[in-house]
Amino acid sequence: MSGVPEIDPTDPEVLRDPFAAYGDARERSPLARLLVPGLGPMWVMTRYEGAKAMLADPRFELNADSFMRPPGIPESCRAYMRTMSEMDGPEHTRLRRLVSPAFTARRAAEFRPRIEPIAEGLLDDLPDRAEGGPVDLLGHFARPLPIDVICDLVGIPESDRPRWREYGAAVAAGWGQRFIEAIPGVMEGAKAAVARRRAEPRDDLVSDLIRTQAEDGDRLGDTEMVTLVWHLVLAGQTPTNLIANAVETLLSHPDQLAALRDDTSLMPRAVEELMRWCGPQLLTTPRYTREDVEMEGVLVRKGEPVTAAIVSANRDPRAFTDPDRLDISRAAGPSGHLGFAHGPHFCLGASLARAQTEVALEALLRRFPGLALAVSPEDVARTPDPGTWRLASLPVTL
Repeated sequence: MSGVPEIDPTDPEVLRDPFAAYGDARERSPLARLLVPGLGPMWVMTRYEGAKAMLADPRFELNADSFMRPPGIPESCRAYMRTMSEMDGPEHTRLRRLVSPAFTARRAAEFRPRIEPIAEGLLDDLPDRAEGGPVDLLGHFARPLPIDVICDLVGIPESDRPRWREYGAAVAAGWGQRFIEAIPGVMEGAKAAVARRRAEPRDDLVSDLIRTQAEDGDRLGDTEMVTLVWHLVLAGQTPTNLIANAVETLLSHPDQLAALRDDTSLMPRAVEELMRWCGPQLLTTPRYTREDVEMEGVLVRKGEPVTAAIVSANRDPRAFTDPDRLDISRAAGPSGHLGFAHGPHFCLGASLARAQTEVALEALLRRFPGLALAVSPEDVARTPDPGTWRLASLPVTL
């Protein structure tokens, strides 16, 4: 279409530097086209204001076409696979109302003392993992931390947690046989956790959800709670990739690392800036137009898919001063980043992801003052993923 930039998200250059590719499109036009080989074209909002507006606009809906599932999922698990992310309208509003109290910033702060010993325990093991040489911080710290936290908050027995680490690694690896094989184990473990907490409530997430009752008496059913645990396992990849990206970024920006070491009170602000600057999510889940919509002077027909390019919106100079510069002391300002999306589907676990990332970085920088990349920044390997900015490994020296 004339005047609208086109982007192939699978192009090696786009995969190598999506910030440049989407940033170039953003400066040419507020609206671009994603041309994905084997799939139909998709509209993409490239600028901050347009992306934010679209994510809050009820004319754009999530539906079954927004989510693709790998083939081979066992029939017995399918009832638990449709998470809140896949719902819209009254169905989504009801579930969000019931579960939100368990995911507030205050509740995340209360869980923080339980996250800290998990992080410290993983760091205790790092020197042995290194054996005098580099250690993969992704595999031995950033990846197991979120799944260990989920196990603690959900009430998975200690004896089952090594298996849940395997589930987390399988989900993190993306669709494939390991992903499929992990699903029944997660579902069975979640069912057992819900049954245990119905019989013996404790101070954890599942107990919170069991106790929650709306004013009209509405409660979550067991299937909904099992589905939420599955959702947590999927969403756990956000802090995994954010922590890894954040460490790699700080080690590549020694001035910012030094500033954070000198003043750890900057940590909450630093996590927000790192989420803006190198957050893992490049694109939002596609929405579909409920009706014909004019966007940025272009008519988008009913039923056409639209996504928001978080990768370019979060570096839009119209919303952020000097946006390509990492600044951990950056004030929040009127434009909050879109790393956790926006609108009705703003990330439910954002506060928990922030808390995990703060704890991880604080502990890591305190325990290993000599932490450094074991390879040059250019040689840090990334997994080619059109939707996620993520590392394949993070070799460091302690």
